[in-house]
Amino acid sequence: MKYSQNLKNNQRGVSFIGLLFVGGVLVFSGIVGAQVFPTLLEFQAIGKAVNKAKDGNTVAEVRSTFDKASQIDDIKSLTGKDLDVTKEGDKIVVSFAYNKEIHLGGPAYLLLKYTGRSK
Repeated sequence: MKYSQNLKNNQRGVSFIGLLFVGGVLVFSGIVGAQVFPTLLEFQAIGKAVNKAKDGNTVAEVRSTFDKASQIDDIKSLTGKDLDVTKEGDKIVVSFAYNKEIHLGGPAYLLLKYTGRSK
């Protein structure tokens, strides 16, 4: 009798319900991560295209250069018309901002707000 009580007291570990919960959290995180990752890649591609476009001399040239780069990199979230082109001193600065929504399930969405500017 005493041996079985000591055995129960010394046993430690994760219960089956705990294991299911941790597994569910990991699966959910993996699914969300798999949906967020392409938006991060697109954000990096937009940053590269904006840095190429800032070398233009006019606003129309900057937007045209961005549109050409966005066709190559398959950028769908932003067009040349969405860019803010300003001048700071003698440098042209191109900035952008956009939102991405990821449907999680039912009425739940994950909203990602991306902003950036040329270097």
